[in-house]
Amino acid sequence: MTTQATTAEQPMNSSMRWVRWANLAFMLYLLLVAVSVVSGGFKLSVGEQAKTLFEFASHPIAGLMIGLVATSLIQSSSTVTSIIVGLVAGGLPVETAIPMVMGANIGTTLTNTLVSLGHARCKEEFRRAFASATVHDFFNLLAVSIFLPLEMMFGLLDKVSSWLVSPLMKTGDLSMNGMDFMKALTSPGVDLIKMPLEGMSNTTAGAIMIAIGIGLIFLSITAMGKLMRTLMVGRAREMLQNAIGRGPLHGIASGTVVTVLVQSSSTTTSLMVPLVGTGVLKVRDVYPFTLGANIGTCITALLAATAVTGPYAVFALQIALVHLSFNVLATILIFGVPFLRELPLKGAFFLGELGTKSKAAVAGYITLVFVAIPSAILALTA
Repeated sequence: MTTQATTAEQPMNSSMRWVRWANLAFMLYLLLVAVSVVSGGFKLSVGEQAKTLFEFASHPIAGLMIGLVATSLIQSSSTVTSIIVGLVAGGLPVETAIPMVMGANIGTTLTNTLVSLGHARCKEEFRRAFASATVHDFFNLLAVSIFLPLEMMFGLLDKVSSWLVSPLMKTGDLSMNGMDFMKALTSPGVDLIKMPLEGMSNTTAGAIMIAIGIGLIFLSITAMGKLMRTLMVGRAREMLQNAIGRGPLHGIASGTVVTVLVQSSSTTTSLMVPLVGTGVLKVRDVYPFTLGANIGTCITALLAATAVTGPYAVFALQIALVHLSFNVLATILIFGVPFLRELPLKGAFFLGELGTKSKAAVAGYITLVFVAIPSAILALTA
């Protein structure tokens, strides 16, 4: 009886896995459609006035804060960067969007910082957990403090991403060579959303399309994360425990792979916090993993960029490559230089010790970095 039940159960489990893989494929398609809808809605509502609409973000510091605040509220850098890809596809200048992408990198660190508060009852656990969470904060803050001035002075990431994207440009125009098939793939979904809006003014229809597209991006990325976590739950846990402690390169590689699969750096870095809090891993062990998570999360924007066609398609891919270039270069520079490598760890350990002495310091840190400073800078630049 037991053998028969087990045999009958196996096909069911297998069929359920196939259903989940099919759902994952559908959600990926929905993400591509959603980005196309945001792009189309943006172009429809503002047309040639795109640059004027984003004048408030023309200052790099303001753009940085917009990316930071948006990601802190949404709790997903993948979502924000996908939206930015859609906006660039609709005419937002790449140079305006670059600081927003950097801000998204900082904003996404709020999630694991909040997760660490779950260990607040035990001082020793909280010290480790809070340090584990904030090492990600300090690394991204250090990366932005180095690369934003370089971008403002020399256009470093703009030039690197232009060089990377140049082979995909046709001679004499800016259309994407070899990616036109995406328009045929996503058009049915986009048309389905546009049909009920016919007869409305361009501004109204465009605004509704942007809202629907952003909602679909939320839905698809959330569902993809949940599906991948159920599909790789046992394997992911083994990978985390076996690969992370083998050395920095293994840590970076495993962080990248797991985040590519889960589609959320917030999720993968948050998984580390309880492991460090309970003493299974050390802060120094998970540090390289968080850098890999920064790199792995870039896959979502790159996938989103493949949905874009038309005159701004090359710029949509370029801003996705800016995200990748920023995280790869920051990892090479900061982790490659011993002095710089230790700075995020020292900051995290200091904050961990401070947090155990005063919970008000923890609240002050979160409020200052993610609310007060961004709000003040946005008010001043406005």
